[in-house]
Amino acid sequence: MRKTAVVIGAGPGLGMSMAHRFGREGYAVALISRSPDRHPAYVAALAEAGVEAAAFAADVYDREHILAALDEITARFGPIGLLYYGPGATDVSRVPEPITEATSDDVRQAMAIAYAAIDVTGHVLPGMVERGEGGLLYAGGLSAVLPMPPLGALAPAAAALRTYALTLNAALAGQGVYAGSLTIGGVVERGDIHRRIAAAPERFGGLSGHTLDPDVIAGVAWELLTKRDRAEEIFNAL
Repeated sequence: MRKTAVVIGAGPGLGMSMAHRFGREGYAVALISRSPDRHPAYVAALAEAGVEAAAFAADVYDREHILAALDEITARFGPIGLLYYGPGATDVSRVPEPITEATSDDVRQAMAIAYAAIDVTGHVLPGMVERGEGGLLYAGGLSAVLPMPPLGALAPAAAALRTYALTLNAALAGQGVYAGSLTIGGVVERGDIHRRIAAAPERFGGLSGHTLDPDVIAGVAWELLTKRDRAEEIFNAL
């Protein structure tokens, strides 16, 4: 049976590094992002590397749309064996209110990233459990484990996503399905936020010593999926 991996949040940084890594390991790769204009270049880059791939436009925060995309992927490629969940910020230019000013509405809005993770997981997990194999990875921010007051409502949302991943890992023990968390503290090279910050050093400051190589993260992610000796990895360049 063909092995299929889904990358939710396919972008030029970590998303594409994950796609290339899964492809090198023999998976057909389905990319999901809300930016279809980028998809032809992504698919072409993967094809050049010998990876069978296709891209699907969907917003992870639109439940009906994202679940329909997963169904379309299954119909085209077969059962989903790996799922990487790493959607980016809706608006990379928006600075959150600090935690001292965050409202309950701010937190509810930020929590959408965790709610969407639960939706997509609930859609693919039963099949993985039935087959007795599969892997789920969730990428979140460093505020999940370290107090970062300026991130405001994003911090409890990141903590919720991390806890969801770790709790899934415990619940799935012995069933052949792995769940893990990638906690990322730093600016991922080649990504949209990296480009934005690099273009305005007078506003954001320098990037020296605060960046992360997405290929390295993808390599560690594959190690988590294959070794299954731990439930998370924390990358801290801050």
